[in-house]
Amino acid sequence: MLINKKQNFLIAMAFLIVPLVLFSFFVVFPVFRAALFSLFKWNGMGPLFGPNAGRKTKFLALGNFKDILTDPIFWKAFLNNVKIIVFSLVIELPIALLLALNIYSKTRVNVALRTVYFIPYVVSEVVAGTVWNFIYHPQYGLGNSFFASFFPEGTDFAFLGRPETVFTAIFVVITWKYFGLYMILYIAGLQGISDDIREAAAIDGASPLQLNVFIILPLLLPTIVVTMFFCIVGSLQTFDIIWAMGQGHSATAAETMVTYLYKFGFIRTQMGYGSAAAIVIFVICVTFNAVYQRLINKGE
Repeated sequence: MLINKKQNFLIAMAFLIVPLVLFSFFVVFPVFRAALFSLFKWNGMGPLFGPNAGRKTKFLALGNFKDILTDPIFWKAFLNNVKIIVFSLVIELPIALLLALNIYSKTRVNVALRTVYFIPYVVSEVVAGTVWNFIYHPQYGLGNSFFASFFPEGTDFAFLGRPETVFTAIFVVITWKYFGLYMILYIAGLQGISDDIREAAAIDGASPLQLNVFIILPLLLPTIVVTMFFCIVGSLQTFDIIWAMGQGHSATAAETMVTYLYKFGFIRTQMGYGSAAAIVIFVICVTFNAVYQRLINKGE
């Protein structure tokens, strides 16, 4: 018995209703709730409306957004996010791609190397940040000891305590933490390319460099596009590692938009202002996603 269109629709809705409810409850509702909070000066204590509302609660309309967009610290945080994006695209992804091109074949040694390279991604951000905090310690850290062997006069070098070095030090940790994920994605893409293509190129006399540049990379382009998207969105949301390494508490040299949000929303209990910062970050991410998808679809 054939199923008509109405029955198809009901079956589809039966499978979609639970995900839609969960998505609405955990994503859509919080976004609208944060948008409501962003219109008030509110410390998160007590209701927003009614006789029991706090005396410090005040309706500001778009006042919080005005303060954020005129705050130089927010733009410093935004610039740091942009720098993370640029350096990740220029350094982190190429490292992952080069490694993938060298260890994508299925040998015991390559499998072992993949495991070693992927381990940092499995480690939680808080643990990774804490471990690297010890490595960068100015007195007994491994990094300081390494530099002391080359520059004896530069002992007790505070990598995380100097504005000129803190961003580089943290980006090293970000690269170490996430390059394994992109490497695995590239390996999956490379293993999906038929060996017949490589053999045909070798018969035609193509060198390994020509094979990778003119044949493999174009075929790998869909995977590269996906990794770039993940990399950019992840860079816009950078928080855990920076906070675990102690940089979210003081200087703005390594401030990001999410650490900025966390400071005002939870440390200073300015929930209205923090919610406004969250909405700004949300709009930036959604705008980027829309533009990126449009460019990709146009390119296809």
